[in-house]
Amino acid sequence: MEYKYYLVEKKGHIAWVWLNRPEKKNAMNPPAWKETIPIFEDLDDDDNIRVVIIAAKGSDFNTGIDLVGMLGELNELTSPVQTAAMKRSFLKKLLKLQDGLSCIEKCRKPVIAAVQGMCFGGGLDLITACDIRLCSSDAQFSLLEAAVGMVADVGVLQRIPNIIGQGHARSMAYSCRRINAARAKEINLVNDVYESYDELLKEAESLANDIAANSPLGVQASKVVLKYGIGKSVEDGLLFNAAVSNYTIPSNDVITAFKAFTEKKKPEFTGS
Repeated sequence: MEYKYYLVEKKGHIAWVWLNRPEKKNAMNPPAWKETIPIFEDLDDDDNIRVVIIAAKGSDFNTGIDLVGMLGELNELTSPVQTAAMKRSFLKKLLKLQDGLSCIEKCRKPVIAAVQGMCFGGGLDLITACDIRLCSSDAQFSLLEAAVGMVADVGVLQRIPNIIGQGHARSMAYSCRRINAARAKEINLVNDVYESYDELLKEAESLANDIAANSPLGVQASKVVLKYGIGKSVEDGLLFNAAVSNYTIPSNDVITAFKAFTEKKKPEFTGS
C-alpha cells in the first residue's frame, strides 16, 4: 500500500518505515499522524516482520509539526472565539494525534529510530515512542513547544522522563535548547552515535538483524515486560513477568534453542 508521508519497505524480517517528505524536512502534515496507525497495525500483524526501523529521507529526520499544513485540521488553534464545543472538538483531535504515535509504542515488534540532522518537536515525540534510538553525529534534538506558546501534548512529556530522567527532561522542556548528538548520548536519549548517515543506517540494520535472529516470542515478551514495568514496583513487575513466562513457555522456539545448543548449531526460530 502506498502512503503520502511514509514509505514502507519490507526486507526479510525487517521493515523500514521511512519519513518521506524530504523537501519539507519531513515536517509532520496530516498524513504523518494518520498513516502510522494502518502501517503499524499491518507490521504488528505480519508474523514475518520481527523488527521495525524508522528512518528518514533527506538531510533531516524531522523538524516537527507542519503548522501551516496542519491548520486545516486544527483550526481551533487560531480561532478568536473559544467555545466549549470547540474545546471538545480540539480534545478529540489531540487524542487522535496521540494515537498516531502511541501505536508505535504499542507495536509488539521492537522499533529502532535512526536519526540524522534535526529532530525537533513532533520528531522527538515520535522517537521517544520507539524502543531504541540511534543517531548520526550531525543530529540535533529539541523539545521546542514552549518556545511557540504550546505544551508538548502527544507523548514526549510522558515518555522522555523514563528515558533521560526528570531533570534532563525538564531542562529540555523549559529551555527548548538544542542538544547535539554527543549530549544526547551522554543523557541516554540515544544509545549510540555514528559518524555519517550511511553508517547510521548500516548499524541500525545490523542491530535489527541481531534482534531478528532471536526468538520472536522471547523478544516480544521482553518488550511487554519492560513496558509494563515502567512506573510499577519491582514486586508488581516480577508477578507480571512470571505470568508472561508462564504464557510463553514451553514453545517450539525453546525446543529449537535447546536442540541447536546440543548440536552446536545456530537456531532458526519460527516464533511459535
